[in-house]
Amino acid sequence: MARNKILLEMRGIVKNFPGVRALKGVDFFVAEGEVHALMGENGAGKSTLIKTLTGIYQRDEGSITFDGKELNPKTALEAQNAGISTIYQELNLVPFQTVYENMYLGREPRTKTGVIDRKAMITGCEQVLADLGIHINVTAPLSAYGTAIQQMVAIGRAISVNAKLVIMDEPTSSLDTKEVRVLFDIIKKLKAKNIAVIFISHRLDEIFEICEHVTILKDGTLSGEVDIGEIDQLRLINLMIGKEAKQLERTKKGYTLENAETLVEMKDIRQGTRLNGLGITIKKGEVLGLAGLLGSGRTELSKVLFGATQPDEGEIFWMGQEQKFKNPKDAIGLGMGFCTEDRKVEGIIPHLSVRENMTIALLPQISKMGVVSASKQRQIVDEYIKRLAIKTPTQNQPIRNLSGGNQQKVLLARWLCMNPKLVIMDEPTRGIDVGAKAEIEALIQELASQGISILMISSEIAELERNCDRVVVMREGRKLGELIGDDIHQDKVMEIIASGGGELENIGGAANE
Repeated sequence: MARNKILLEMRGIVKNFPGVRALKGVDFFVAEGEVHALMGENGAGKSTLIKTLTGIYQRDEGSITFDGKELNPKTALEAQNAGISTIYQELNLVPFQTVYENMYLGREPRTKTGVIDRKAMITGCEQVLADLGIHINVTAPLSAYGTAIQQMVAIGRAISVNAKLVIMDEPTSSLDTKEVRVLFDIIKKLKAKNIAVIFISHRLDEIFEICEHVTILKDGTLSGEVDIGEIDQLRLINLMIGKEAKQLERTKKGYTLENAETLVEMKDIRQGTRLNGLGITIKKGEVLGLAGLLGSGRTELSKVLFGATQPDEGEIFWMGQEQKFKNPKDAIGLGMGFCTEDRKVEGIIPHLSVRENMTIALLPQISKMGVVSASKQRQIVDEYIKRLAIKTPTQNQPIRNLSGGNQQKVLLARWLCMNPKLVIMDEPTRGIDVGAKAEIEALIQELASQGISILMISSEIAELERNCDRVVVMREGRKLGELIGDDIHQDKVMEIIASGGGELENIGGAANE
């Protein structure tokens, strides 16, 4: 397929960090009015390439030409002024400022007397969001709204600038199915205006639906560049992981845990309007899945089990003994771990090292009279870096410098080194590429085979189908039904949810609880 005039040329881009070469001479070209996918496993160099383009990082070698002119941005503002607008995966918004202030942050319109024109900001913000199908009070603090609305505000801010190129880094990660459709309509409008879009996503179905061209990176090098119509999903995965990929398949063969000992029993759990008499059991060595729509109460139930929140009513039994978890420390003490849905906010400690993040819960066990055994700490961290194939130059690397998939592996290792009896995994593969997803799913099965129980929450029904022994289907804080073994598949999950009433459009998408 013939391409339009090339808008962006990045040639021979090299970027080094202490102990690692993140980009090794990458070429990247985007045409005018083109929706261009940038693909690769976590750690392949996608975010580094984009940050080099937008002035967050300074390249060590190579050249950038944009709209026929050489580009050397030293700041994100310089890139924006050149016509490049970016929506980052980690939203760079100010929660306690109003929606309209966030929309115009750094480019506030002013009156003739030099005063900030707030009336124009409010009107302009309302118009931009209305074009996105969003109608909210823009004078309220941004923090008053959920992640999905905040994501749409970030998108609105990006497209409201006079941009020739819009970069979208995992823009659908916090959107439900309806909001994804709105976003795709926006992308089509940008294309109609001859505005190019760089679209970064791990969701292959989205890539094949909205993009025309794809560039694949692997380990900081260019692995492939093709028209989307000339490649299928399996070939794309092969280029990303550098080896022949296999389709992820169900690993469970029937249900064999009927007689296993019960590890956890939750009875009649109630919490405000979020949980309405829920009850579940988890057996030793079982992978129990929680399926449901946005707001079904999956995350809320797991936080009650972990002691992070308190129920209004209900009972929790651990190995037959009733427990009153006052806080997560109580649950951890019994052998429970929790890999949170939002690793950036609730999981990692960004300025601490990989070693410190991994062993923070273990410190009391490797300390004597308040002094941490550095040798034991290093030994444990080395073991799990190898076991989980964590890509990091050293144990001392700040975890914020790792890719999302490797950060997730460090969080898994944090609990595994505690020898847990139960690990709660809330969206364990969100924002993780296909290769890393397969590794984590294999790890889940390995843990279950060792007798460790897993409570798995996922918005991807296919993921639950592949990995779970049982799946509890939830809606509006209630248990609608339960599927066992080979009965677990998408049609039956949707049928159960439909029997509870309401729309099915969020099924299979990534949604926040």
